[in-house]
This record gives sequence, C-alpha cells and structure tokens, in this order.
Amino acid sequence: MKMKIKGLIAGVVLAASFASSFAFADTLRVGCEPTFAPFEFKDSKTGEYKGFDMDLIREMARRAGHKVEIVSMGFDALIPALSSKSLDVVASGVTITEERAQKVDFTAPYYVAGQGLLVRKADKAKYVDLNSLKGKTIAVQIGTTGAEMAAKVPGARVKAFNATSEAFMELRLKGADAVLLDKPVIGYFMVVKPAAARGLSLQPAIFEAESFGFAVRKGERKLLSELDAALKAMRSDGTYGKIYRKWFAN
Repeated sequence: MKMKIKGLIAGVVLAASFASSFAFADTLRVGCEPTFAPFEFKDSKTGEYKGFDMDLIREMARRAGHKVEIVSMGFDALIPALSSKSLDVVASGVTITEERAQKVDFTAPYYVAGQGLLVRKADKAKYVDLNSLKGKTIAVQIGTTGAEMAAKVPGARVKAFNATSEAFMELRLKGADAVLLDKPVIGYFMVVKPAAARGLSLQPAIFEAESFGFAVRKGERKLLSELDAALKAMRSDGTYGKIYRKWFAN
C-alpha cells in the first residue's frame, strides 16, 4: 500500500512539474508600455495591443513555438518585472544600453532610431538642438533615453510623464518648451493625431542614433537563442520587411 501511495504521489508531482514546465514553454508573458505608437499601442475600438513591436514579437514567438500574453505596465516597471519573473520578455521600444545590458539580455537589434525634438511652431527657429534648451523645460516619458538626455541639458527643468500623450499635451498647454522622444514616435503622432499636433513642429535634427532590442532575463539563453533565430529568419524570408512597411511607410 505504501509503495502504491508513494508511486501515486511521485506521479502527481511529475505531472505537476511537467504541466508547469509546459505552461512556461507554451506562453510568453510579454510586457509593454502601450502609449508608444507605432511600436506599441492599445486599439481603442478592439482593445487589442498593436504596433511594430507587437507584430514582430508575436511572429517571433510563433516561430519559436510559443503563444504570447501581452502585459501592460509603466515603462519604468518593465525591467524590474522581468527580473522578478513577472514577465518573460519586454517588447517596448527598449534602447540597448550598457546600463540595461547589466540587468537583462537583449536580442539582436531589430530597429535603429534616434531622439527627436518636438516644439511649438512659434519656437521653431529658437529651439533647434539640445544646446538651445539650456535652462528650458523639457517634457519626456519616464525611464526613456530621452529622459536621460534631457537630464544632461544644463539648467533644464525636466517634466517626466508615464504616457507620451501626456508629454505632447504639456507642450501644447505651454507647460514645456519641447518634447524629447524617439523621433518615429513623434512622427507617428503627428500623422495619426493631426488635430492634437496642430501648432507643433518636429525639428529635422536626430540626436544619438540608438538600437532597439527585445529584452529577456539574464541567463535565459534558450529563449534568447530562439528569438534571435526567429528574427534572423524573418529578415531572410521577407517577413520583417513586410511588417516594417506596414508601420513605417518610408
């Protein structure tokens, strides 16, 4: 009888262990901050998370044999959530930096961007670069490269917001002199929200070209390898190009 009970317990433990293992392998919890269009945003009509990053990571995960569960949170909470195992992947326009690479592992770069400067049209000739923003007020998104750059501008007052839309609104309401943010995000905002962008001007200069990567926990070599292999294959077979053209007309 004891042998049967031990065997039954062992079977239950083994089954539970297998189920747990399978659940992790089958579904990836992917974190994003969904106010960063065209990279990630929530469709107001369907409630679906859409964007360049969302299309890429879903296809990469599919090729690696995983389903995807999108988890929305503030940008500054994403890497801590990854480290605490609340997330498996971060897909949120994350710039690859040495500091971040000490905390997470990045896939191969999937996009090269740069910071852009959004100002009111009346100030177009006044604020043309970071040097001209000394002592001025700069609106940024919390935890972004733009926030780090703005903090280095001598005498500048930095206003940090959770959502990009809040930074844009602050500029329109004259609570800030400029917005410093990834240039494609500003460009997309001006195209899809023409009324909200009225009276604003995206300056031509690009500051500090940077590469975006998907982030996984340190040491998750198998998952990292799977994602890198999928991304490489997508570049080779034209899938990456198709997704790119969907979100970036140029």
